[in-house]
Amino acid sequence: MTGPLVDAGSVPAWLRPLVEISGEVDSRTFTRFSPPNGEYTRSASVLILFGEGPRGPDVLLLRRADTLGSHAGQVAFPGGGAEDGEDPVATALREAEEETGVDPAGVRPVAVLPELFVPVSRFAVTPVLAHWQTPSPVHAVDPGETAAVARVAVRDLADPANRFQVRRQGYVGPAFAVDGLFVWGFTAGLLSVLLSLGGWEREWNRGDVRDLEAALREHDWETR
Repeated sequence: MTGPLVDAGSVPAWLRPLVEISGEVDSRTFTRFSPPNGEYTRSASVLILFGEGPRGPDVLLLRRADTLGSHAGQVAFPGGGAEDGEDPVATALREAEEETGVDPAGVRPVAVLPELFVPVSRFAVTPVLAHWQTPSPVHAVDPGETAAVARVAVRDLADPANRFQVRRQGYVGPAFAVDGLFVWGFTAGLLSVLLSLGGWEREWNRGDVRDLEAALREHDWETR
C-alpha cells in the first residue's frame, strides 16, 4: 500500500505537498527501471526523514562505509533489507535506528512511496517518508556499516550551485555536492524528484554534465 499514512493537514505546511501527492505517483515518477519478470528481488526500505533545524527543513543522510560489498562509500538514506514479517515502515525504522541511532519514538511515518527497483543490488526498495517530530542525537553506530551521518538542509540541496548531473556508461542522472557530501545514483535521483514534488526546486543547470569517475576523484576525500 502506498500513499499517505496520516492526514496531510496534521504535518507541517512545508511537508504537506509530499504527503498529499504520495498517493498519486507511481514508480515511473522516480525511475525508469522495472524488475525483470520472474527474476528474484529482495524487499528493502529506506527512511526519508525530514526534520526542521536551524536552516529550516532538512533530511537525514548517511555515508556508507568503504568496506561494504555494495554501494561502498556512497551517500544514502538510512535503510536496508526487510526481515521476515516486517512491513516497509518497520524495516525503515529499524534500519535507521541501527545505522544512525535515531530514536524511533520521535519519528512519525507520514507516507509510503511506490516500490522502486535498484538493478545494481537487485533490491525492490520502498521509500518511507517521515517527520522527525522530536529530533534525537544521531551518529554512525557501526563504523563497519556507516562512515558518517548528517542532517542536510533542503535549501542547500535546492541551491543551484550545489547541483549538476553525472554521466557513466550511458547513464546520466542528478548529483549534489553539499556539506562535504557527494550524492549521486539512487539517492540523488530520489532527492531530485522530491525537491520538485515538494515545491522546493529552483532552476539549475541541467546542462552541467560531468564524468562520474572524474567527480568521484574530485570528491575523493569525502567518499573514500
